[in-house]
Amino acid sequence: MGGRRGEIRQRRVYEAPEAADGVRVLVDRLWPRGVAKDAARLDEWCKDVAPSKELRTWYGHRAERYEEFAERYREELAVSPAAEALGRLRGYAAAGPLTLLTATKDVGLSHVGVLAEVLGE
Repeated sequence: MGGRRGEIRQRRVYEAPEAADGVRVLVDRLWPRGVAKDAARLDEWCKDVAPSKELRTWYGHRAERYEEFAERYREELAVSPAAEALGRLRGYAAAGPLTLLTATKDVGLSHVGVLAEVLGE
């Protein structure tokens, strides 16, 4: 079963690929531990949309910092090279389903949710 145009999925890179994933893009700055490049079945590794090392370190996936993290991350996404990479991701989403992949344990507290919101705006 295929996905819909404009659909943006959020999944962990460790989960098995699904037919409905459409274009699969890893949106982490670092390659995930224990994942072979061919096994990931990626269409693109888009490091440019990942949060900066400084922002990631400050945030540390602490729930009480999520709102401020999301604000700062949106600011990072507005400037190059992230802005250009966002354009590519929007193109993928417009053509069919797009799956944003991350190694983060808690996808709900990760940058991927913010990125999906920005892409959907």
